[in-house]
Amino acid sequence: MADKSERAKVSGVLRRAYPVQLEVRAKAGASATSTMSGYASVTEQPYEMWDWMGPYTEVVRQGAFAKTLAENPQVQLLLNHGGLSMAYTKAGTLRLSEDETGLHMEADVNTSRSDIADMLAAVTDGAVDEMSFAFRVPAGRSMWSPDYDERSILEVDMHRGDVSVVNFGANPATSIEPALRAADLDKLGDDDARTLLERLQRRFTPPAEPGPAPGHPLSLYLAQAEALSL
Repeated sequence: MADKSERAKVSGVLRRAYPVQLEVRAKAGASATSTMSGYASVTEQPYEMWDWMGPYTEVVRQGAFAKTLAENPQVQLLLNHGGLSMAYTKAGTLRLSEDETGLHMEADVNTSRSDIADMLAAVTDGAVDEMSFAFRVPAGRSMWSPDYDERSILEVDMHRGDVSVVNFGANPATSIEPALRAADLDKLGDDDARTLLERLQRRFTPPAEPGPAPGHPLSLYLAQAEALSL
């Protein structure tokens, strides 16, 4: 039987996605600029997660964003966690705050850009209405139930992470925790897939056979035998 405590050892960049209500409005006094707002994360609402041992429940606790937001993290607004930044906290075009619902974002975006215009059209049409965010969990800032079937995230670090408008967010997903479903694996980005591949290679690569120490008489014998076989 798998040891579920292994779940507590997973670290790295995580992503969680949520169905939300996105609002788009023209920015007063600014041409070619719209303001989009919505929630990139919802707190105190448990959701189902999957990893290599099956399902478990996770919840982001209220207050999890307080410390990282107080440190003025560098966060960008992206589409599906990729592409060019559409808004940036450092530039003041992306503003993040936490309230009783969760992580609220407000972004001023340049509608003269074709990628932004397409994204806004999809949101306005109702074709896209979900958001996600990328983050890390500082060491010791999550708690697992005794049976490791429920995780509470007490604090997140969003520095150099992102909030993203995403196509699908009904089932929260992590970017690095391996799952056995092919559909989930196909959604991994190149960096995350490479990380997973390296972990699997380390697990299944047999240890190297110990060879004769340098200078050992057998080393000379093997070298001579190899030369004679050429």
